[in-house]
Amino acid sequence: MMSEFVSSAVDLKNRSSCVRCSKVCGFILLFVFITASYMLSSERKTLLFALYPLEEDLREDTLRAVVRSIAAKVRFRARRVPDASELIRHEQHMFSVVPQHFLPDVKNPCWFEELRGNVSADPYGSNLFGRSFRQIQLIFEQLSGSFRQRLTRNDGKLQRLRCLPYFYIIGQPKCGTTDLYERLRLHPDVQLTLPKEPHWWTRKRLGIIRSGERPHTRFPLDHYLDLFDPVALQILQSLLGNSSSSIITGEASASTMWDNNGWLYLYGNSTGAEPPLLVQDFIGALQPEARFIAILRDPVERLYSDYLYFGTSNKSALDFHQKVCESLRMFEGCLRDAGLRACVYNGTLNNAMSVRLQVGLYVVFLLDWLSVFSPDQLLVLRLEDHASNPALSMSRIFHFLRLGPLSDQRWRRISKCPASNTRRASDRDLGPMRPITRELLTMFYSPFNQKLAEVLQDESFTWDTHTHLTSNLREPGDHS
Repeated sequence: MMSEFVSSAVDLKNRSSCVRCSKVCGFILLFVFITASYMLSSERKTLLFALYPLEEDLREDTLRAVVRSIAAKVRFRARRVPDASELIRHEQHMFSVVPQHFLPDVKNPCWFEELRGNVSADPYGSNLFGRSFRQIQLIFEQLSGSFRQRLTRNDGKLQRLRCLPYFYIIGQPKCGTTDLYERLRLHPDVQLTLPKEPHWWTRKRLGIIRSGERPHTRFPLDHYLDLFDPVALQILQSLLGNSSSSIITGEASASTMWDNNGWLYLYGNSTGAEPPLLVQDFIGALQPEARFIAILRDPVERLYSDYLYFGTSNKSALDFHQKVCESLRMFEGCLRDAGLRACVYNGTLNNAMSVRLQVGLYVVFLLDWLSVFSPDQLLVLRLEDHASNPALSMSRIFHFLRLGPLSDQRWRRISKCPASNTRRASDRDLGPMRPITRELLTMFYSPFNQKLAEVLQDESFTWDTHTHLTSNLREPGDHS
């Protein structure tokens, strides 16, 4: 009996030692990660998140306190809009390629570009999009065969027609951008090309191939313009026939609205805590009349859908909850010493968070877009409305893009086609998120949704979160 007791005591001691060891190892790993994140950060004075005792991290009261702390630090302020000289200094080639004025008889922004060099060489041979996408390579091979026939001559100089998108579907991810894109391409006056999401403005322009990676070879503007050559060919045929063209093209990179994570690589550490230049600054300088479509959804549901779609393995409601809690603590830690926009655009923080909380902070991005473009150039939709009545939302989009009327047959085809890019069956089998996860995320997004509804003057963009969350956002004992 005594030997069994001694054996049990030794076993208990060993288990206790293992637990202590695992905690120490976990703390060391966490410290190493924080240190690495700190070293990568452009702001040497600000850690990405604070150290919290690991045993308390998942306690519900502690987590609610973290979210209340975030809400107390939310401050919306206007950004400084750069002038044209700053933009030109950073992207001289871009402004040397695109003229200040486009062709008057063409609805889509197009112009004739003087052709220099060897006209018999393959104009698409070095295109980095062609090297990255097999389908695009095949399109380029077809275009290359007729390239010389598509050239025009003016004052003895050979020219080619170049085009930029008339409109951009700018976001957000997992909010229905694919469905809008597929329905839009069914309109006879809308000619869309591959890929749906070139991500040129936000990533490829900087040499970033995949989100979170360091830059490699930058994709030139000319390579981006090549993507729209199939549309330019159709427009050219109209012009050669002495008629105007109502054809438009667009693209649907769902990163355009929010992803400026590469700004540090481009501008360095001397620019301060926030990106001095945003994607919309460059688009606005080149295309002041461009039009933009953003489709949004309840940010709580968006985040879970994002997790299910992009997660690789071991997906579960528990894993999602843990990742949300970890990311909330990181975001709160950043807000202790930095402003809201500095944290939202902090690429190091965004890459460190295991779920993309910042993508659902729609109003922060919207306000920055409205600092460059007028409200009538930006159409903001809700996925919930589009899903329940796609005919109405598509009617709004067609009106916004100033598209002509459709036949009844074509209209039925557009409004009745099945939804695109819906949730996979395997992801649906995982079930809903945990109630506490939903509560925390609803608390987190509530002040941002309220501000969004105020900016858009539409209470539906609160996603009905404010009323039942007011008490949760108050500090304990606050009954005001």
